[in-house]
Amino acid sequence: MEHVIERFLEYIRIDTESSEDSASMPSTMKQHDLASLLVKQLQEMGAEEITYDKEHCYVYASVPASAGCEEAPVIGFIAHMDTSPAITGAGVKPRIIENYDGEDIVLDQEKQIITRVADFPELKSCKGKGIIVTDGTTLLGADDKAGVAEIMTMAEYLLKHTEISHGKIRVGFTPDEEVGAGADHFDVKLFGADFAYTVDGGRLGELEYENFNAAGAKVTVYGSSVHPGSAKDKMRNAVLMAQEFQSMLPAAENPMYTCGYEGFYHLDALNGTVEKAVSKYIIRDHDREKFEKRKENFLRIGCYLNEKYGEGTFEIDMKDSYYNMREVIEKNMHIVDRAKKAMEELGVEPEVVPIRGGTDGARLSFMGLPCPNLCTGGGNFHGKNEYACIDEMETIVKLLVKLAEKQE
Repeated sequence: MEHVIERFLEYIRIDTESSEDSASMPSTMKQHDLASLLVKQLQEMGAEEITYDKEHCYVYASVPASAGCEEAPVIGFIAHMDTSPAITGAGVKPRIIENYDGEDIVLDQEKQIITRVADFPELKSCKGKGIIVTDGTTLLGADDKAGVAEIMTMAEYLLKHTEISHGKIRVGFTPDEEVGAGADHFDVKLFGADFAYTVDGGRLGELEYENFNAAGAKVTVYGSSVHPGSAKDKMRNAVLMAQEFQSMLPAAENPMYTCGYEGFYHLDALNGTVEKAVSKYIIRDHDREKFEKRKENFLRIGCYLNEKYGEGTFEIDMKDSYYNMREVIEKNMHIVDRAKKAMEELGVEPEVVPIRGGTDGARLSFMGLPCPNLCTGGGNFHGKNEYACIDEMETIVKLLVKLAEKQE
């Protein structure tokens, strides 16, 4: 178990930021830097059936079943190698706080970059534990290199401790999860697991088998530029019309004001000029019926504004991204129960919560591989205030080993 932090610190120093603007797979070639390292380490630890999909940047491997357990279910563990493009993942400078006091953390004194407990109260649960933070200029990469490190450490432990009874274990590492493409070329048949777990969650105890239904939408607005000195009754400002579109969405149904099972419309980016403006949105809801109504409302606003300003002024390109895996997992609840039991045996209180986002497991579940999500021990993902709890990461390795063990 002791190698998990060593691995994690090694992995986060490799820049694997994915890109939303790339049409290639993987979206950034630097993700291969981590993939090739994982292949090398899997070979060194004695893993079997190692497959490196060099075209798409997937890594698969096996821990063979222990003697007498060859007929046990094949269990998979999956994590993603890329980090979010929301903030740079290059040049990560981690700092270890051995015995966190539960107070605000100064990441950079000179620039006054501070992780304040008032803003991130979940940090209080790490008091007295070791945590890893950034220097305030990058994300940390716990999402999801904590999961990668935990799975690799579990695999190494099982390969060394042959006295542990377990069926065949499959591990898989994916690219481009952060840009919604992690499952695009995942080979479910090759992976060959009966069920799997993504290790891509937050604090210790989190167990998730519900996620948002998700869609992405691009709203393109076409305006008409005229010199402002003679613009009366002639100019049509695309940026202002894009703002009008946003103003017609329910103000309270915004990520800043929602939690739990509440859905939202999120304006993720707005760029433009008087002549043309492009807004990018994500639309989310756990309830499938409410999700469909959200999309209908979104399109209805576009139709209304086209009637107001003229057909073709607003163009909406909308595409579903993934669906709530609960539809699949509810038919396979034994895998959730297995995770709960493993947690309880380690003295960890299971906390079943809905994912306010998505994981590779959401899409994989609909591809025939039921795949709920487990904790990693990290928090404040996608930002400079990201952290990982050392004690929790070490416990999660024990959890993965416990999950792998053959159950009577």
